[in-house]
Amino acid sequence: MDDGTLKTAIAAADGDDPYRALRDIRTARVALNLELDRAEALAVRRARAAGSSWQLIALALEVSKQAVHKKYGRA
Repeated sequence: MDDGTLKTAIAAADGDDPYRALRDIRTARVALNLELDRAEALAVRRARAAGSSWQLIALALEVSKQAVHKKYGRA
């Protein structure tokens, strides 16, 4: 998601059509979450390649070791 999409969604909240604002904000939230998920997966792969333990990665993400291993352990 580019910066313009996020700014458009935020600006829409002040617009005349609250329904459109809600749709735009939802669209921006989904796009942002997808980008963050990809960035997180890449960071986990890089950490593992550098020798980091699942426990250390879990601590950084503030989740359990089991949760991070379940999400990324088979990749």
